[in-house]
Amino acid sequence: MSKVEHALILIKPDGIKKSLTGNVITKLSAARLLIIGAKMIKVSRELAERHYAEHKGKAFYDSLIEYIQGNLFGEPFDRVMAMVYTGEDAIKKLRNIVGATNPEEAEATSIRGSYGRVTTKGVFENVAHCSSSPESAEYEIKLWFDPDDLTEAIYPSKKVVFEKVEKKVWA
Repeated sequence: MSKVEHALILIKPDGIKKSLTGNVITKLSAARLLIIGAKMIKVSRELAERHYAEHKGKAFYDSLIEYIQGNLFGEPFDRVMAMVYTGEDAIKKLRNIVGATNPEEAEATSIRGSYGRVTTKGVFENVAHCSSSPESAEYEIKLWFDPDDLTEAIYPSKKVVFEKVEKKVWA
């Protein structure tokens, strides 16, 4: 039985550097899902660490943080494109299109199989990230997006009034 799911997709800095944004979105469109949020983000160290919290303490953790922040690629490639997709069996459909984490093991027609590589330093430049479960999707979407960033309300939210909040506005 299929169910409506949500998933976070990131086009990582190597995908941005290789001008693959359009190619990746075109491949993802085969899933016939709806994009309900999209934005470009310069990834802070805090966001990177929270995104990869499950890998903290592993040998490759520091390289993951450097990679997702784009520190390996420099400006203007130090950013990611974050998107939220929604639809029936979204996670399974999108993960199939994105492919295995290791580009060398990914199906040749998948995003990672087509565009990814493993560097001589052993870094997986795998172009894209996709949520792995409904639980990880909820955590990741709430990490990368505020409720007002999405065109649909997919999780409960509330209005909060803040005092003395500093916010950048147009001059």
